[in-house]
Amino acid sequence: MTQDVEMKEQAAPSNSLPSFSPSTLHHLKEIASLIETGAYDREVRRILRAIRLTMALRRKLKSSALSAFLNFTLIPGSEALTRLSSYLPKEDEHAMEVDTATSAPQAPAKHSLPEIEIYCYLLVLMFLIDQKKYNEAKACSSASIARLKNINRRTVDVLAARLYFYYSLCYELTGDLAEIRGNLLSLHRIATLRHDELGQETLLNLLLRNYLHYNLYDQAEKLRSKAPRFEAHSNQQFCRYLFYLGKIRTIQLEYTDAKECLLQAARKAPIAALGFRVQCNKWAIIVRLLLGEIPERTVFMQKGMEKALRPYFELTNAVRIGDLELFRSVAEKFSSTFSSDRTHNLIVRLRHNVIRTGLRNISISYSRISLVDVAKKLRLDSVADAESIVAKAIRDGAIDATLDHASRCMLSKETGDIYSMTEPQTVFNSRIAFCLNMHNEAVRALRFPPNSHKEKESAEKRRERRQQEQELAKHIAEEDDDEF
Repeated sequence: MTQDVEMKEQAAPSNSLPSFSPSTLHHLKEIASLIETGAYDREVRRILRAIRLTMALRRKLKSSALSAFLNFTLIPGSEALTRLSSYLPKEDEHAMEVDTATSAPQAPAKHSLPEIEIYCYLLVLMFLIDQKKYNEAKACSSASIARLKNINRRTVDVLAARLYFYYSLCYELTGDLAEIRGNLLSLHRIATLRHDELGQETLLNLLLRNYLHYNLYDQAEKLRSKAPRFEAHSNQQFCRYLFYLGKIRTIQLEYTDAKECLLQAARKAPIAALGFRVQCNKWAIIVRLLLGEIPERTVFMQKGMEKALRPYFELTNAVRIGDLELFRSVAEKFSSTFSSDRTHNLIVRLRHNVIRTGLRNISISYSRISLVDVAKKLRLDSVADAESIVAKAIRDGAIDATLDHASRCMLSKETGDIYSMTEPQTVFNSRIAFCLNMHNEAVRALRFPPNSHKEKESAEKRRERRQQEQELAKHIAEEDDDEF
C-alpha cells in the first residue's frame, strides 16, 4: 500500500525561486549547468544541490518547458531525445514557454554527459507521475533503468537512487510491484559490485518494501540479514530501513527491538514527513501495548496526528482499563482503519494483554477474590478459563499472587516498594545509554574542512570559509526535508 511508508517528496520553498524569478526553462538550464560542473569536477554535492533545486521546481514543470529543455540539452536525433519526447503530450506551439532570460539568438550547447541524460529521464518521470500517467511512467522508468545498467560513474549514483525510488513507485501505483522484484535484486547486486552505497541503501529498502507489501516477512529478514552492512549515507533511507526492520521484528515477536527501531525512525524523520511519522507512531503504540506499556497521552496529541491516532488512542484506553468488552467494540468500530494500516493481526494479539491488565488491576484492588468474580469482571466465558489465565499470569510473573484451587480463589500478595528493586536503575541506565548514543552520532556527523589544522588562514580566507560553512549548514538542513 502506498501510504504504508510513503514519505512524500514535498516541494519546499526555496529562496532561489521567488515568484518573480525567470522562467522554468531558465532554471532547468541552470540546474543542468550545475550538474555538468559537478560531473566534470566529480563533486557529488553539486548534484545533490541540483536535485534539491529540482524538487523546489517540481510543481512548476510543464510539458512545454520539458520539451524545450530536452531539445536544449540532448543531441538532436538521439535515442534518448526521441524516447523521452514520445512520453510528453503534444501542446500548441503558442503555449510553449518563452525563456525571457535567453531570448537572444545563441547556439544551444549540446551535452553528451550521462548525468545530463539521466537527469532528463528523472524530470520526465516525475512529470508523468504528477500527471498520474502511470502507464507512461512505467515505460519511462523501465527505459531509464535499462540505461542506468550501462553507466558506471559515481556522479550518477545520486540521480540513480532517485530513479530507483520512482521505478518502484510506478509499479506499486499500478499494482504490479511483484514484477520488478527480480530486477531490483539484480540492481542491488550491481550496486554492490560498483560500491554504490547510496544505491545499495535505496534498493535494500525498496526490496524490503516489496516483500512486506506481500507479507513475505521471512524472505525480507533473510535478505536484510545477508545484505552488506555499512554506515548510513542518507538519513531518509536510514529512517525507512528502521521502519521496515521494526515491522519485521514485530511480526517475529521481538517487541523490544521493534519498539527501539520504530521510535528511532519516528525521531529521526524530518517534521515535513508527517505521513511517515504517523505510521511509525501507529506501529510503536501497538508494540508498546504488546510489551505491557501504556503510551503517554502526549504521543496521541502530537501536532497533525490527533485525527490519525484517534483509533489507537481509544484502543490504548481499553487496554489500560483492562475492559475486554470495550476492547472488542473498539476493534470492531475501527476494523477498516486497522486493516488498511496492516495492524489488525497485531491487535488480535492484544486480547491477552487486555485480560492481563484487568487481572493485574484486580490483584492490586483485592487481597482475596473468587475465580467466579474474576470471570465476571474480566467478562470471560467460564470459570475454568479464568483459572487457567490466572495460573499462567502467576507463572509468567505478571501478577504477584497465589491460586487456591480448593476454595477456587486468588490470593494477592502485598505490593512491595518499587525503589527497593533494580528496575529504576535499569530504566535510568537505558536513558543514559540513549543520550550517549545520540551524542556519538552527532559527533560522527560533524564535517570539517580538509587540512584546517595545518595552515594559518588570513582574514579573507577565514571569511570565505565561514560563508561556505553557513551555506553548507543550510544545505544540510534542507536535505532533511527534500527527500520526504
